[in-house]
Amino acid sequence: MNIVQVKSGKVELRKDSGTLIRTIVSSGAVFADLNADQMLVLVTLLNGKVELRKENSSLVRTIVSSGAVQARFSGKDILVTLSSGKAELRKENGSLIRKL
Repeated sequence: MNIVQVKSGKVELRKDSGTLIRTIVSSGAVFADLNADQMLVLVTLLNGKVELRKENSSLVRTIVSSGAVQARFSGKDILVTLSSGKAELRKENGSLIRKL
């Protein structure tokens, strides 16, 4: 099982023993989450952007371009908490399901 760690703005993918596998994002990250099958990583950046990346660090797509403070997986969907205090539930392709 793998884990993601945010350390000084970097997102690192690590084995559960703590061994570094690779760096996913090298700067500007504030939060990261790994999906259940550990193939995708959600990265919330300091500028409010949320990126969906593969475990090999390649960018899949941008989920939200600004205003996010945290994004995490909720099953197959993505729950994005906004700086306004509101939240959005989105699909993996970035489309809005509903505002909460």
